Amino acid sequence: MSSVLYDKPGPKAKLRNWIYTGVFAVLVALALWWILDRMAEKNQLEADKWTPFVTDSQVWTTFLLPGLVETLKAGLIAMVIALPLGAAFGIARLSDHAWVRVPVGALVEFFRAIPVLILMIFSSALYVMLGTVSSDLRPLYAVVTGLVLYNASVIAEIVRAGVLSLPRGQTDAAKAIGMRKGQTMMYVLVPQAVTAMLPALVSQLVVILKDTALGGAFLGFADLMSMNRQISANYSNTIATMVTIALIYIAVNFTLTTLASALEKRLRQSKRGTGAVLEGDVAEVDAGGASGVGKAP
Repeated sequence: MSSVLYDKPGPKAKLRNWIYTGVFAVLVALALWWILDRMAEKNQLEADKWTPFVTDSQVWTTFLLPGLVETLKAGLIAMVIALPLGAAFGIARLSDHAWVRVPVGALVEFFRAIPVLILMIFSSALYVMLGTVSSDLRPLYAVVTGLVLYNASVIAEIVRAGVLSLPRGQTDAAKAIGMRKGQTMMYVLVPQAVTAMLPALVSQLVVILKDTALGGAFLGFADLMSMNRQISANYSNTIATMVTIALIYIAVNFTLTTLASALEKRLRQSKRGTGAVLEGDVAEVDAGGASGVGKAP
């Protein structure tokens, strides 16, 4: 049995894949053993370096949970602003009017080309010059500004690519019933492109949440990552602290991805019931030619 993209592997290919998998598993096991052995030599596996995260609630109430709250606050604010702004930029890049399309395209490419850390640093310096933001709130404002400028530009490209991935017939059908360009975009193209864009959008939201750590590392933002310094200074357990913080990031991002996957599945099921064209349907049409068009009933 073959798929559209590749042939089903034969006995030799299966054996080769099993060998590759076994070799990779052995290499990973050796790497983990080497890391644990080095940690043991440096006394990083001693119980007193790990037990504070289990026995001392102050580590959580004073450091980890407040840092997590700040991380989530900065990430959520940036998401709420960047998503609609990026969608607006993406739609503007598809405009028929050059005076709209060209400046927005230049703006998107400009901010997309600058590292987000530089945007955060420039934003912080700008707020210092303006003097309109207090020193306590300045790191939060700088982090959110940098995240919004960069990620809105990336989201704009995701939206543009999602809309352009739809079949041309969707636009032609909307024009045939007298819909204007704006109506076609808002009521036909964008709603259908949402499902195709969702995986990329979720990946970008995870990036937003992780990039808040840059503010903690360079701008004094009291996020989850910055708590590493304070916990390490109090308990002398840098490795244990970093591992715990990494696990928290993994748990939060995994939760976000899981919720988004459930939402994507729900959207696909609801849109298939309405006859909307999805990304998978487009692939089937491309793979199967006319996909049933012209076949005998």
